[in-house]
Amino acid sequence: MSQGDRGDWRLRAIRGATTVPENSIAAMTDAVKELLDALEANNPITPDDMVSVTFSVTSDLNAIFPAAIARQRPCWDTVPLLDVQHMHVAGSLPMCIRFLIHGYMAIPQAEIYHPYLRGASGLRPDWASVTA
Repeated sequence: MSQGDRGDWRLRAIRGATTVPENSIAAMTDAVKELLDALEANNPITPDDMVSVTFSVTSDLNAIFPAAIARQRPCWDTVPLLDVQHMHVAGSLPMCIRFLIHGYMAIPQAEIYHPYLRGASGLRPDWASVTA
């Protein structure tokens, strides 16, 4: 966040989700990288602007922590990251990785791109079709 125009910056929340074809380190790594690439390519936010990131995974995923994948990205090693297991609800989308990011941004909440990729695009079709 720039020191000069802090009045324009607001704390914002960004949601996103994706799915994986299998419970493996490779599949989860590919999906998390793709999800975070979409986040960074379509939003004016850097790790320095982030307050915290919470990843959740469905109970069928345990090959690797999504935060461990994110921590390998440039400058993400300073962001507070947390992994949790998503609540299981009968009939809910399996093999799903989600995130909730809180960060400071100078754009309105309505202009934020929330990446919903792969099988997760059906969770929020109103956000999945929006691109910057």
